[in-house]
Amino acid sequence: MANVAKKVSWSGRDRDDDERVGETTPLINGSGPGSARQLTPSSFLRIGQLSNVDLNEDIHELETELPRQRPSEIPHNEKLLSLKYESLDYDNSENQLFLEEERRINHAAFRTVEIKRWVICAMIGILTGLVACFIDIVVENLAGLKYRVVKDNIDKFTAKGGLSFSLLLWATLNASVVMVGSMIVAFIEPVAAGSGIPQIKCYLNGVKIPHVVRLKTLVIKVCGVILSVVGGLAVGKEGPMIHSGSVIAAGISQGRSTSLKRDFKIFEYFRRDTEKRDFVSAGAAAGVSAAFGAPVGGVLFSLEEGASFWNQFLTWRIFFASMISTFTLNSVLSVYHGNAWDLSSPGLINFGRFDSEKMGYTIQEIPIFIFMGVVGGILGALFNALNYWLTMFRIRYIHRPCLQVVEAMLVAAVTATVGFVMIYCSRDCQPIQGSSVAYPLQLFCADGEYNSMATAFFNTPEKSVVNLFHDPPGSYNPMTLGMFTLMYFFLACWTYGLTVSAGVFIPSLLIGAAWGRLFGISLSYLTKGSIWADPGKYALMGAAAQLGGIVRMTLSLTVIMMEATGNVTYGFPIMLVLMTAKIVGDYFVEGLYDMHIQLQSVPFLHWEAPVTSHSLTAREVMSTPVTCLRRIERVGTVVDILSDTSSNHNGFPVVESNPDTTQVAGLRGLILRSQLIVLLKHKVFVERANLNLVQRRLKLKDFRDAYPRFPPIQSIHVSQDERECMIDLSEFMNPSPYTVPQEASLPRVFKLFRALGLRHLVVVDNHNKVVGMVTRKDLARYRLGKEGLEELSLAQT
Repeated sequence: MANVAKKVSWSGRDRDDDERVGETTPLINGSGPGSARQLTPSSFLRIGQLSNVDLNEDIHELETELPRQRPSEIPHNEKLLSLKYESLDYDNSENQLFLEEERRINHAAFRTVEIKRWVICAMIGILTGLVACFIDIVVENLAGLKYRVVKDNIDKFTAKGGLSFSLLLWATLNASVVMVGSMIVAFIEPVAAGSGIPQIKCYLNGVKIPHVVRLKTLVIKVCGVILSVVGGLAVGKEGPMIHSGSVIAAGISQGRSTSLKRDFKIFEYFRRDTEKRDFVSAGAAAGVSAAFGAPVGGVLFSLEEGASFWNQFLTWRIFFASMISTFTLNSVLSVYHGNAWDLSSPGLINFGRFDSEKMGYTIQEIPIFIFMGVVGGILGALFNALNYWLTMFRIRYIHRPCLQVVEAMLVAAVTATVGFVMIYCSRDCQPIQGSSVAYPLQLFCADGEYNSMATAFFNTPEKSVVNLFHDPPGSYNPMTLGMFTLMYFFLACWTYGLTVSAGVFIPSLLIGAAWGRLFGISLSYLTKGSIWADPGKYALMGAAAQLGGIVRMTLSLTVIMMEATGNVTYGFPIMLVLMTAKIVGDYFVEGLYDMHIQLQSVPFLHWEAPVTSHSLTAREVMSTPVTCLRRIERVGTVVDILSDTSSNHNGFPVVESNPDTTQVAGLRGLILRSQLIVLLKHKVFVERANLNLVQRRLKLKDFRDAYPRFPPIQSIHVSQDERECMIDLSEFMNPSPYTVPQEASLPRVFKLFRALGLRHLVVVDNHNKVVGMVTRKDLARYRLGKEGLEELSLAQT
């Protein structure tokens, strides 16, 4: 196993781990790699005893050897699986309390619950739309102010010399704005970095990424994305909308804010992971819908990229949330732009109308589109491979917040410098008359002309994309487009993964639109100016190919592009281009989001088990020995088991109370750490002498009130006398946990675990006796590598 120290990751800073002991417990039940071992019956089970986790000794040695200060290099190996991520409980615990409550609810009450679900989806849509409006309006005003200041400065110094002052002003403005945006992310909430799509993907898959759906994350995300776009980085504001929508959904559906310590006493029924997950899917879809004005694309994005669990009712509710989101954005922006009744801004980015009469396509263009897909796949794979090595470098060396801020400022200054130098060196002048350029820079062009390179660099990326799609033929010199593509490709690759809130959608579209337009111009030259070789059409195909090659989405991206262009005509060529880009890209390297999930060592479960894993059985992958509890257990034993930092289990099989501990008892149920903590907190136990006394009754509400931040066991005081009391778990345990026989194959175990969204799967023998426990990391540990099935090492990173 590689030497692994604490690495900077989505799960926050080191200091958080001290504050929240017990909250970030790893999702392990039993010892380390569960490869085929000789197991004796006595090693399977320990009742009321503590089990130790013997992760490979080199980690323990490393932890003792390391000095307290942070190392200058953090060794990192991608063939690791982190134990610090917990699982979410997507399976309802059907204990007596739950069943009693469900039986009490009549048909009318169920109808009320259903209405509440629709109300929550509407609120998610409205708030996501409003957040998108806020981002759009603030970015438009701040970026406009910055470009006006710099433009006036350049115009002034072009006449009298001394343009280096203009460069200095532009670079300083960019670096200072990005510094603020990077500082709030690096020092306040590191999980708000990037687009947030990989984190939401993990959350919907069932992995608990700390802080990912908190209010503080939303505030930092929104401010961060505004500052990074205004700071002129090669980023878009569309990707982070998906994360923002998810946070809004998670917050509204709980009817309270744990960050603000306010409980509104509404929507209490939805305070569990299963319900929260469904609403987060709706929030992600509403985010896509607000970003691109694509409600159907939002639903398909949530289905394809996000949600690991799906049903028919959910589809309809998610579509409703998406529609409300795009309508809210449209209404508010229309009022803001002064044409209240004209709903013409369905999304943050609107690609503009493509006139199908002028820009249809013919049968002989289909091979050309497929070739563009191949180019997009290869360029996307190159982008991902470069970003992979860059991210590895960042994890190893740039792990201190101050270094991360300095890197972000450096990238901002370099972006401004590259843009300025390329505008300065460009001699591509176009007539200003009839063009729709927002900030035309004259520089060394004649009067009545503007610098064409400046339209690409001296603008927000969204505007540049629309210009490349719609500017008439002849607006750009091929040399300008070639240089722009080359430079922007490397800038966007360097920018993704910085400690700023930023998306990769728009930079990818911009790179693709630039080389696509260049491709269209080349075709026009070759075919002596044929009418079908319109550069705008090829810019659209290039944009689709580049984005598909980087993120590898097919279905949702086709629909998003169709909805954003308002044209169904291009549905087939866009689909062809995206499919080709995905196939070609997958041959070389994974998609960008999957790659970043893997780099963070997250135990992510894909749709299917690895294809060559039929030879493995549950006995070989399960964790043993298992810490079990008796149905009537001593309080002191429960406290000791929960306090044991070496194991930190989250689920405990409950076995029949048997005075003869040498005899292995049969499985009776499963109880979670969070449930035991609530029981201890409310002191639900009786003295040993009075076992026939009735325990204090708890309601399901007591468990929901403690959700999702259950207190750590260290905060619960149990006196010496109370330790001798007994606790009856019958009423609180799940009496029908899912189990598998130890001979079950890995794909069978995987399918059961993945489809039902389980957190614990108990492995039993022929006599229903507990022999092991399968958790998420036991299954995620096996994956298909280049040499076949490989087993990842486990590390406490």
